[in-house]
Amino acid sequence: MTSADRPPRGLPTVVLHDHLDGGLRAQTLVELAGEIGHELPFTDPDRLATWYVEAASSGDLETYIRTFEHTLAVMQSAANLRRIAAEAVVDLAADGVVHAEQRYAPELHQRGGLSGQEVVDAVQEGIDEGVALAAAAGHPISVVQILTMMRNGEHGRQTAELVLANRDRGVGGADLAGPEAGYPVSAHKRALRILRQASMPVTIHAGEADGVGSIADALHLGGAIRIGHGARLVEDISFGEPTPDDPWGLDGAVLGRVARWVLDQQVPLELCPSSNLHTGVVDTVAHHPMTALLRLGFAVTVSPDNRLMSGTSQSRELGLLVEHAGWTHDDLRDVTVTAAWNAFLPHDARERLVEDVILPAYLLPSNGRHRA
Repeated sequence: MTSADRPPRGLPTVVLHDHLDGGLRAQTLVELAGEIGHELPFTDPDRLATWYVEAASSGDLETYIRTFEHTLAVMQSAANLRRIAAEAVVDLAADGVVHAEQRYAPELHQRGGLSGQEVVDAVQEGIDEGVALAAAAGHPISVVQILTMMRNGEHGRQTAELVLANRDRGVGGADLAGPEAGYPVSAHKRALRILRQASMPVTIHAGEADGVGSIADALHLGGAIRIGHGARLVEDISFGEPTPDDPWGLDGAVLGRVARWVLDQQVPLELCPSSNLHTGVVDTVAHHPMTALLRLGFAVTVSPDNRLMSGTSQSRELGLLVEHAGWTHDDLRDVTVTAAWNAFLPHDARERLVEDVILPAYLLPSNGRHRA
């Protein structure tokens, strides 16, 4: 077992980017698929989990997205949604996560006749059950829902209205996800405007399959206050000559206008190392630009994205960065504090999370750099 397979010193972590339909237990998927007669590539849970990682490692985002066909198939009833949501919370909490944000697209869970509200209610019931089970096991965790609008869908307005109808019932914000190239933010401008006018926080997937322009559109057209992924922001940075002491060439880095905006406004980047590796955004974790972005002072956060597809967990993601990218205890503290201060929670809840839960565990003061 390598250090990447173990939690980083048992430290509390925060997950801002985790897809409910990408985090099922393989055993659960096998059981639920059997109940509805859905054919899976493999019915042995271990072999199925391996298949997912192999299939997701295509290096192409759209191929990666197609692996969700099987998980979505079993997420069309209230009972299954409750079970899957509860298990996700328990698994995250057991891994040391103290706050998590679970995102999913309600429109993708209505094939069995559920309404959008029934989907949200079922997921919330599962979250509540999972939070109670985790607390009983000694792993307290807070969890909010993020409802996703699909770039290639036509239900953005309905999802926006569903977000607002449930803003005081467990839903913390909205997301825009799906294929980036060819499906611009502008196609959902009305739905996003509704959310902005209602002062509802939004995060948008950008800078993963598409370039810097998609990040600018997410910020300036979509009103995003966080960016889902955003790894390709590095394309708007010219680095200096690398040296043994400065392998990224940070001393001579020159930021373009979008990168400068993201840095100056401290827009949080929801970066997901293994997922970015599997979709071809980066070639190795060691070369992931999130390390350079962190060193330059960007508001970097770390999340697992899709735990089943990438065969990963939050602790494994952080362990990989320690092992392959030279991250330190201070780095782990800083990205966790950054994530906590930028969670879709009320300010007082974020403050308690940082001051009462995270910092005491790290036994080091916050540098305050990314305090909201």
